[in-house]
Amino acid sequence: MSQATVEELVDELYALVEKSIKLPLSGGRTVLDGEEIKAILDEIRDHLPQETRQARAIVADRTQIIADAKREAESIIRTAEERAEKLVNENEITKRAQTKANEMLNQTQARLKEMKRVSNDYLDDLLKRTEESITVSLNELKQTRHNIKASQRSG
Repeated sequence: MSQATVEELVDELYALVEKSIKLPLSGGRTVLDGEEIKAILDEIRDHLPQETRQARAIVADRTQIIADAKREAESIIRTAEERAEKLVNENEITKRAQTKANEMLNQTQARLKEMKRVSNDYLDDLLKRTEESITVSLNELKQTRHNIKASQRSG
């Protein structure tokens, strides 16, 4: 059971239940290997914090992407401002440079806004999928635990 995913571990639990020994005249009750089930549940427990760490890493990546985009935008803005300043002494060139600098500034701001939107959308989608995966795994785990307890009570 090394490096199995939570979903695979839940599948193992289902397989254990499926291959369990049916007790005669018990209305479908079965005998399960408690140690094997505990081992699988311990492994699931170990994986859940890992998935939580992965979700946190995704959030940190988003923060890094936004910080990088801001630095890039600031660098582009500084470059545009420096260019504009060098051209201030020449009248016609100065007007064109100012227009170009403003265009670059607007493009940079639009690009930064778009990069932020895209990274937020990406992060939201990634977190949503992670949340859904964890929720499904948790619900399956709860159901399996319920089934095990029910089989123990009836056994």
